[in-house]
Amino acid sequence: MNSQSALPRARFRSRAVAGLTALLLPLAALVGLATPAQAATSATATYTKASDWGSGFEGKWTVKNTGTTSLSSWTVEWDFPAGTAVTSGWDADITGAANHWTAKNKTWNGTLAPGATVTFGFNGTGTGAPTGCKLNGGSCDGGPSVPGDNPPSAPGTPAASEITNTSVKLSWTAATDDKGVKNYDVLRDGAKVATVTGTTYTNTGLTAGTDYSYTVQARDTADQTGPVSGARAVRTTGGDTGPGPGPGSKVKLGYFTEWGVYGRNYHVKNLDTSGSAAKITHINYAFGNVTGGKCTVGDSYADYEKAYTADQSVDGVADTWDQPLRGSFNQLRKLKAKYPHIKVLWSFGGWTWSGGFGQAVQNPAAFAQSCYDLVEDPRWADVFDGIDLDWEYPNACGLTCDTSGPASFKNMMQAMRAKFGANNLVTAATTADASAGGKIDKVDYAGAAQYMDWFNVMTYDFFGAFAAQGPTAPHSPLTSYPGIPQAGFNSAEAIAKFKAQGVPANKLLLGIGFYGRGWTGVTQATPGGTATGAAPGTYEPGIEDYKVLKNTCPPTGTIAGTSYAKCGSNWWSYDTPATITSKMAWANQQSLGGAFFWDFTGDTANGELVTAINSGLG
Repeated sequence: MNSQSALPRARFRSRAVAGLTALLLPLAALVGLATPAQAATSATATYTKASDWGSGFEGKWTVKNTGTTSLSSWTVEWDFPAGTAVTSGWDADITGAANHWTAKNKTWNGTLAPGATVTFGFNGTGTGAPTGCKLNGGSCDGGPSVPGDNPPSAPGTPAASEITNTSVKLSWTAATDDKGVKNYDVLRDGAKVATVTGTTYTNTGLTAGTDYSYTVQARDTADQTGPVSGARAVRTTGGDTGPGPGPGSKVKLGYFTEWGVYGRNYHVKNLDTSGSAAKITHINYAFGNVTGGKCTVGDSYADYEKAYTADQSVDGVADTWDQPLRGSFNQLRKLKAKYPHIKVLWSFGGWTWSGGFGQAVQNPAAFAQSCYDLVEDPRWADVFDGIDLDWEYPNACGLTCDTSGPASFKNMMQAMRAKFGANNLVTAATTADASAGGKIDKVDYAGAAQYMDWFNVMTYDFFGAFAAQGPTAPHSPLTSYPGIPQAGFNSAEAIAKFKAQGVPANKLLLGIGFYGRGWTGVTQATPGGTATGAAPGTYEPGIEDYKVLKNTCPPTGTIAGTSYAKCGSNWWSYDTPATITSKMAWANQQSLGGAFFWDFTGDTANGELVTAINSGLG
């Protein structure tokens, strides 16, 4: 989410979605398929469209050994119509020629005992369905026909009614099938909780004041499952909200950077003197490191060693040489004493330190234990109310590339919740790349949502002078607009894609940048112009704080819900109190959980951007 430059004691924000890298199938590298080890009459293969986001989809095949002896290998073949294709896959080697696709087992999942199943999946583009299915050269349904029995359609998105503290009634429109629907699986937060023959179900035994997400999928008479329905978010009534905001309230969260205490001379006391502390609900302290499979301290001097004088301290009391805790951690403790409503999370990772997550998630429980031991260290356990994981990006590329798979993020968050428990916050910063087959599509965020309090969706840094010649474009557009350089790079489409995955709206926070991104060598006043490079910035080329830009390069226009400015040959885009107010109104209309921003140091001395967020969210 946030980069760390080579400048001593100064780390800055880097782009959140640049470097978009498609996960391409190594078609040319794959060798010919081995001869099937057993006839298809002893096995079946069934297809399910697991999710569909309009421009693409996720498909899954399940191979089942229905015979009496083990299978030593399997090969599934099918045809797609023109315009439909596989773009990436997992748990099988998938190759394509023209419209014909072949998937062969990996070395570790080819053997199937009698009655055993194995599933592999892929992401695809287009709207077509597979036909002509063959398994090990024979019919996928184990009989003479090709392609066999079709799976049922998706049921309608369930409706929720009669919601109480502990129960909810769900109802949905029926699915269709060429040979008849037998029953329906009801899934809560991705896990099956019931199988029913009708189109209604009442889920009991729930927890008061808790968020749930429900989907339904049909089973036909051959016990094939079809695609899941759309997701229905439900919050039970009553309950204690624990460390989060109360019912109906909004999260108003800001990042405090540990390196800001150096060259930027921004300290915890500034949150008080600016008036911001009274207007926020949460602080993310950035960053702890992720290395060696563990959470580790990022900067011990800034975190808990630096001594503060009386005039620098939140409460006007100087640190002593022998006190057990100093630095920003002690100042946060003092801030919380003055503003008891504020909750603080320790954020780990960021743009520079995300490379360690891939190793860490190989053992999620051990990783969670290390993070818990650090956050709950007796020296500062009272300072923190939870943990935030800023992984840029799971199963995709940021400063480094990760190939841990679409389930790794969910597994990490599940382990964190299991360790930190219900009384601590567990959150994460996430990509806002809503392009087809982009970073949102590569991760099971809906599966992770059941373990998380909220997602900080990084709806900024879509465009900037990392593309040195332009075209110029606002780095945090709320919506798309004619001529936008990349489809799917805007806040509205990112939020919509998370919702479509099944993430509840009230677990999504809209991101705001307290800085601008800019180019130089620009002659065109409106977006879309060419440039010669990054505009000069105080700490990093192409980036400047709002508090500077509002005076040196005031806005000359607005587009897609944000501002831009042309001054001389420099062109900047950034949010202002007016555009933030409009974005907060949009967030409320979308029933989002609130907003967050990067970071406090970009605001004015009187906190006018924080004020706009607070007033806009209500």
